[in-house]
Amino acid sequence: MTPEIHKRLYRLSTYLVLFSLGLFSFIIIPSGCKKDKLITDVSAKLSFNTDSVLFDTVFTTIGSATRNFRVYNNSNQRIKIADIRMESGTNSPFILNVDGIKGKTFSDIEIAAKDSIYIFVQVNVNPTNNNSPVIISDNIVFTTNGNQQKVNLEAWGQDAYYHYPNKAIKFKDGGFLAYSLLSTQTNTTITWTNDKPHVIYGWLVVDSTQQLIMNAGTRVFMHKNAGLWVYRYGSININGSKGSEVIFQGTRREEDYNDIPGQWDRIWINEGSTNNKINYAIIKNAFIGLQPEYTGSFDQNGDPNPSLRPNHLTLTNTKIQNCSLNGIYSVAYHITAGNTLVSNCQEECLKIVLGGTYSFRHCTFSNYWSKKGTREKPCVTVSNNADVPTYGNLVFKLDSLYFGSSIIYGKLGDELALNLSTAKPAKLPQYDFVNCILKTGGNLNSAPHYTNNINTDPGFINPDVYNFELPSTFSFMFSNTESNADAQKFLNDLNGKVRNSPHNPGVYVKN
Repeated sequence: MTPEIHKRLYRLSTYLVLFSLGLFSFIIIPSGCKKDKLITDVSAKLSFNTDSVLFDTVFTTIGSATRNFRVYNNSNQRIKIADIRMESGTNSPFILNVDGIKGKTFSDIEIAAKDSIYIFVQVNVNPTNNNSPVIISDNIVFTTNGNQQKVNLEAWGQDAYYHYPNKAIKFKDGGFLAYSLLSTQTNTTITWTNDKPHVIYGWLVVDSTQQLIMNAGTRVFMHKNAGLWVYRYGSININGSKGSEVIFQGTRREEDYNDIPGQWDRIWINEGSTNNKINYAIIKNAFIGLQPEYTGSFDQNGDPNPSLRPNHLTLTNTKIQNCSLNGIYSVAYHITAGNTLVSNCQEECLKIVLGGTYSFRHCTFSNYWSKKGTREKPCVTVSNNADVPTYGNLVFKLDSLYFGSSIIYGKLGDELALNLSTAKPAKLPQYDFVNCILKTGGNLNSAPHYTNNINTDPGFINPDVYNFELPSTFSFMFSNTESNADAQKFLNDLNGKVRNSPHNPGVYVKN
């Protein structure tokens, strides 16, 4: 082998070694650096071990509490959070701690591949300040590769009575209804005073043989999807007074939420009790304001189980407004109502199904809904038919339906729908409209005692802001025997003004 061949073989072997080293570094080195590369794909997002953080300490003095949660980067590359901030900005009562630094805004926070970071949250509240919100709420906003993600924060801002669920009803479809009981004791009466507000999470259940009494001035704040459930044989007694009404509303106290419907679910009252009374209450911004409902069985004739009747609710001097479905949804119930105003709901202000027994004196049902979503349902609907397939073609008994010195009015061309079947002579519906102002295409002046004013605008002062007072120019006054009898049952209107003869219909006398 000549020296020249030796040189060439040496050079070739050197090239092979260098090439193999280079190939190895080409294969190995980039794979080792992949985790150090920053992911910028818009599809890359963060994940969290929770979507909300609740500060569940009941504060009794000026104080603070700290919670934490984890933020995960599940990708195989580093990720940069361009911005972490409190949605309410510097006014937020929440303070964050990210990487040992306190603040309310942070920039360019990196998380290594397959790694996570802790974020600590502190809230400072003065629960003895009655002007502070009952629930303090804000969001932490994360901006990553142009994506925004949020984690909700909630803290109790006042010293209050809090009712949160510790039980659940599970359904076959996998869903559940979370609830708590008013009391673990049976045959008991619980009285709520007005010293502190009550805050309800989930459903609060007044169980069988229990009675809930609410004193004048009691304030009840419902969390999202929360409700009050008066179960079979239970009862509720709301004892408000003029100027000290019992108020039901959502937990959000910010000004932007003053008039947002659907913030909580409903007050649901079942059968078997004759002692349900609501006097001087304000029920607002619910999905359904009141749902008195017979939930028991009906026989083949459409008659309810007599052992579960009667069902009775007395409703007086009450305002129900701004519901995202119905103000009152009544199912085969017995309601005696007077001096009550139900207004501005996305569907009916009053919906009655499956018959029942009803009396409304000096009530106003008025619907000038103007929020998102077109209203197509009339202000008042009454039916003695089944509106659900469960009951087939059954006809239910409408024992009586009386509207006396009341107003049914709104924006639609016809605000009164009477879907009443006469298919069964034994169950002919009994109904009377006496001395009422009605917006309807039906003829309700053709029978005895039907002395109504049809389709003449009462001229409410400002329905958009729930002012349904009658103007000084109001002239539709009835002075017959029936109107006098109705007025005697409610001598004062909702403003406390005395009803002088001749008597105005509705809840207010004219200015």
